[in-house]
Amino acid sequence: MGMYLDFDFLNIKHENLTPKQGRVLISEPLLSDTYFKRAVILLTEYSENGAVGFVLNKPVDLPVTEILADFPDFNADVYVGGPVATGSSRCLHRLGERIPNSVHVIDNIYWGGDFDTLKILISEGVVDLSQVRFFLGYSGWSPSQLEGEINENAWLVSKVDPSRIMLADKDIWKKTLNNLGKKYKVWANFPENPAMN
Repeated sequence: MGMYLDFDFLNIKHENLTPKQGRVLISEPLLSDTYFKRAVILLTEYSENGAVGFVLNKPVDLPVTEILADFPDFNADVYVGGPVATGSSRCLHRLGERIPNSVHVIDNIYWGGDFDTLKILISEGVVDLSQVRFFLGYSGWSPSQLEGEINENAWLVSKVDPSRIMLADKDIWKKTLNNLGKKYKVWANFPENPAMN
């Protein structure tokens, strides 16, 4: 006997937040896409030209030194940032202006910048694991594409505590939903495979 829901399970809006740089996208629980299933994506760029972000909770289970050639000894994990340009690497970091051409996202979180400078700082031992996260590929949307997906309830737009962005927490999807309140606990506790329930 199935559970009766007295509201549209997927059509829950939280504060009617709009997407913008520094906010996160939380995938709805039935989204089965390999990259976006139970994903939390930090939007690092958002404008009329489209959006760019990084999936925060999809580890590759390989250290950065096995993926990038000529990289200093640094035991950082790598994450799948999204389905675009998966052969290239990018990073989020807390190094700000120390990395030339970095893009400020929110608070002390930046993305990109001069990769050679980052490698030098790592080889000098002045960067620790809490200051940088590496990604293969990124998530990208053309103009109006993301808004269309949000209107179809594929994504919930929310704020995130910037201190959690660099934690590399695989459970951030469920924890973020639980922090949004009681109505989202249904999403957070929904089984990954409802047919097996």
